[in-house]
Amino acid sequence: MIQTPPTHPVASENLIAMLDDARQRTLALTGDLPAERRMGPKLSIVNPPQWEIGHVGFFYDHFFLHLHQGLSDYQIPHAERLYDSMGVAHDDRWDLALPTLDDTLGYLCQIRDEMAARLPEGMADAATSYVWQLAVFHEDMHGEAFTYTRQTLADPAPVIDAPARLADVDSGAIEGDVAIPGGEHTLGADDDVPFRFDNEKTAHTIQVAPFRIARAPVTQAEFAAFVEAGGYRDPAYWSAEGWAWRESSELAAPVYWRSGPGGWEVRHFDAWYPMQPNAPVSHVSRYEAEAFCRWAGRRLPTEAEWEMAASRVPSDNGLEPGKRHYPWGNAPGDSRHANTDGYRVGTVDVAGLAEGDSALGCRQMLGNVWEWTASPFAPYPGFQADLYAEYSAPWFEDGRSVLRGGSWATRRRHLNINTRNFFAPGRNDLIAGFRTCAR
Repeated sequence: MIQTPPTHPVASENLIAMLDDARQRTLALTGDLPAERRMGPKLSIVNPPQWEIGHVGFFYDHFFLHLHQGLSDYQIPHAERLYDSMGVAHDDRWDLALPTLDDTLGYLCQIRDEMAARLPEGMADAATSYVWQLAVFHEDMHGEAFTYTRQTLADPAPVIDAPARLADVDSGAIEGDVAIPGGEHTLGADDDVPFRFDNEKTAHTIQVAPFRIARAPVTQAEFAAFVEAGGYRDPAYWSAEGWAWRESSELAAPVYWRSGPGGWEVRHFDAWYPMQPNAPVSHVSRYEAEAFCRWAGRRLPTEAEWEMAASRVPSDNGLEPGKRHYPWGNAPGDSRHANTDGYRVGTVDVAGLAEGDSALGCRQMLGNVWEWTASPFAPYPGFQADLYAEYSAPWFEDGRSVLRGGSWATRRRHLNINTRNFFAPGRNDLIAGFRTCAR
């Protein structure tokens, strides 16, 4: 039996419902693509969708059925030669003799049924719960990748069925900073978190100096002021690495912006719309975020500062000990608290969703857009790779930066204040923006 980290047991019926929900989302995000788009162009920032669908299935096949359940054979012969992301070079994924789309979807159905047949009545054990959730959350992450791939390739906006009426969202901006007194903070996920990725461990105490952080992310209107002030033309605002990126990209504004007869327009999937001035700026790289900060006399928060602002509760003497699992408390919340799960198929104004405020007064710390931080992606003290050894460890020395908070396309079930995302600082295809701190 493989070794798995401690995880809270989950009822079998909940595990099946979780998988079926993730699968329904995968099909919603890919099922309407015409035949010529099932492979798509060979770009460094996307995968061919038909390959990626098979890779999602292979992850279940490999980690749950092969490693956890001990099946000697994959559900299709030599599946690892086709779908192992660490074994198949990125550029080769367009050139493989892949199964047809129908056969690929059949592969996913076969795996799902085989997995469900192996669950017990009632509660699954901790190891089964861990591996099952790991695979579902992996599919969720690819669902977000399918979403921003559609944006990259100017495909139509996906049609996502919301389970119920979504909460109303206030419009407008929200300005000002929150003063955080600093002090001791436990960075990372404690044992009481139901599921933890390896890069969230181990929880450890650090000291954070007092700081001031914006109540909301930078808006499109605020970023437009930077663009219109010549921010993309002046290397003084950019790091040497960032300016080299800007010159090679030849951008004069965020990648999905253009100047229209009535002002700035922003491409949302396959259509152009007038800029939403009070929505968060999105699809910007860390380099662009840093350049804005230099222009504005601000800076990006570290991930420790971000987490402290998102999770701590004020007291008469500073901050209460401990931290919340979510900005609004310890329960997962719903559409009143955060714009997640893809149901709105886009961002909302930064003034919206006040019920999701952190106890310290920061809004939209979860959902809407991922937020770049100033922190490089690095292991926490005591890091040990979990079952999916390639999830974090290969990227610690790869120059990646930490993003926090999730986006409108992130699934709520694997998102909390400990969640760390990590990408190269030049990636501007992500649903990512930023908030700032006072210098």
